[in-house]
Amino acid sequence: MKSYNLNNGVSIPVLGFGTWKAENGEVAYQAVLEALKAGYRHIDTAAIYKNEESVGRAIRDSGLPRQEIFVTTKLWNTNHSYDEARQAFEESMEKLGLDYLDLYLIHWPNPKPLRENDEWKTRNAEVWRAMEDLYQEGKIRAIGVSNFLPHHLDALLETARIIPAVNQVRLAPGVYQEEVVDYCKEKGILLEAWGPFGQGELFEQKEVQKIAAKHGKTVAQIALAWSLAEGFLPLPKSVTASRIQSNLDCFGIELSKDEREVLKTISVTSGAPRVDEMDF
Repeated sequence: MKSYNLNNGVSIPVLGFGTWKAENGEVAYQAVLEALKAGYRHIDTAAIYKNEESVGRAIRDSGLPRQEIFVTTKLWNTNHSYDEARQAFEESMEKLGLDYLDLYLIHWPNPKPLRENDEWKTRNAEVWRAMEDLYQEGKIRAIGVSNFLPHHLDALLETARIIPAVNQVRLAPGVYQEEVVDYCKEKGILLEAWGPFGQGELFEQKEVQKIAAKHGKTVAQIALAWSLAEGFLPLPKSVTASRIQSNLDCFGIELSKDEREVLKTISVTSGAPRVDEMDF
């Protein structure tokens, strides 16, 4: 699988396998194991997904060398201090059963209890300092953020020693967060696309169906090809073996400039909510 180079030189596979809502136990375990068998080499999880144990078990049982698999997990909102962030990292590592992590992200920039009086700024600075130290200690190969808007990144960069390598945000055809995209590209921050198929409404769009039919591909494959053409790193999620395999067949699709623009600007019923509006 092809790779991007992060801003610290670390190589990251251009397509990841998402595990959001993959239930801990056999569901998540089998999905990750199937993904690794199919050829995925980048697995994305998070503490709040509560499936790190199953993800780690599948990685170990895959028989693949650890260095061939890029693993991401995320720090949840309830961790507000330097010490809490370090403790949360250790707990995730114990659940995953790994001795190092490839990428660690701050999951959300502004937990609801900290939105008043800009307390989120202090929290992000503190947990980022912990992540920087873990990175410099060699326990993490790269650090980044998730769902950060430009003003969140501006605040973080006021005290950060290390620029985030990644910002994982909601991106899909019809959900193009232009301000975030432009900011991150200017700063050299790789954009990872969660929810690369939208919220399901994409599959009903006749314009997308028409593009898929022209290329002899599925709507999902076209959505992933669009994300790759835009320079994003999509994180498709499925627990169905046939779809896990099918989603890999998105490489080599040459979308025209007009097709990319249609996909970028298509109207979908559920736009990307601002993170300031999220209820946690």
